[in-house]
Amino acid sequence: MRNALSIDLEEYYQVSAFAKEVRPEKWSSYVSRVEANTEKCLGMLAEANARATFFTLGWVAEKHPGLIREIVQQGHEIACHSHAHRLIYELTPAEFREDTKRAKALLENASGQAVRGYRAPSFSITDRSIWALGILAELGFTYDSSIFPVRHPNYGMPKAPRFPYRIDTQFGPIVEFPMPTLQLGGRRSPFGGGAYLRLLPYWFTRWAVGFVNSSEGQPVCVYFHPWELDPDQPLMKGSMTARLRHYIGMRKMDRKLALLLRNFEFCPLGDLIAQTQTPRYPRSSCFVTS
Repeated sequence: MRNALSIDLEEYYQVSAFAKEVRPEKWSSYVSRVEANTEKCLGMLAEANARATFFTLGWVAEKHPGLIREIVQQGHEIACHSHAHRLIYELTPAEFREDTKRAKALLENASGQAVRGYRAPSFSITDRSIWALGILAELGFTYDSSIFPVRHPNYGMPKAPRFPYRIDTQFGPIVEFPMPTLQLGGRRSPFGGGAYLRLLPYWFTRWAVGFVNSSEGQPVCVYFHPWELDPDQPLMKGSMTARLRHYIGMRKMDRKLALLLRNFEFCPLGDLIAQTQTPRYPRSSCFVTS
């Protein structure tokens, strides 16, 4: 079974964990490392003959359009990760629509291809912001990968389905490809991306992906950020919790990624969705957009 590989393309200083210390108007004053980190990522993908989806900030496309063109030339998919990495549940629908339209236009202009996929910053499509799916469909997106079906203080929809499904909105259907989880008894446990990939031992990640593939018959979407391959990045100010979550496990990340690329077959998320049966989720108060 093929799985999807997705990369959230952003600078190390644009993460939500440091948002209180680093305002968007100050981003240009920080040393950029996104091109070097992405080049390292592209090299690893080329060596493994793997293709991926790059969920990219419009801000990055605006500053580094040549990088976007290179990603496309190497056979990868460009998708949207917002323009300014703002949490959706902190925006009004009008603000979200404007941010997303701007990002989509920048990404399509730089890549020369239609942008069909979206991932919210910090998985911020939740019960409070489920209305965003209707706006995505309105803007021409055909799939989303923002919902984490777990309970978490900052994100998550613990009652959402664990595997890909189709949601009807007032502007048409959109496919949701959730972040990977295991159902362990009555509890869902996340794995396969970001801090979970860095912190959990590799044997567990390999077992979890294999279990979902073979025992549950479902594909997995692994995700990471290019800055996670850069243990020598500048140290940012922030809370102890934020810094631990951001930096721990980084020196082992390139080895874990190399093993994943060796042990599993990966493709872009858009390609995988096109080949995956997606049942329609019954309309409920949780998934009705407005």
